[in-house]
Amino acid sequence: MSSAPKPRPKYYELNLAHHWAPAVLSIFHRVSGFLLFFPLLPALLYVMQTGLGSESEFERWRGFFALPLVKLLFLGATWLYAHHFWAGLRYLMLHLHDGTAKESARASARAVFVLGIVTTLLVGWRIW
Repeated sequence: MSSAPKPRPKYYELNLAHHWAPAVLSIFHRVSGFLLFFPLLPALLYVMQTGLGSESEFERWRGFFALPLVKLLFLGATWLYAHHFWAGLRYLMLHLHDGTAKESARASARAVFVLGIVTTLLVGWRIW
């Protein structure tokens, strides 16, 4: 038996299509949490501060959020929130040692993706 170290890979596999659903879910959960906290939270606080200041500012923001491109961005933020919420519930269940088997973990990861998309579609149906 050789004690030589195993050769390290020469590249990283960054294509998410080759990873299992729980791995992709974990990556998206971290990214969605980061994007919800840094760009979206300050923007939301700014909109609330200015929109609640006067009626004219509220009407200005109301017209801004009626634009189709802004609605699409809102749907993106909705998906970020929905994905982060459902994945967070899944991780809470995993911390309670429920669904830790390989197949149930994969099934719950797929369910989180489906629930995030369904939630986003329901919100999109409601705002249009």
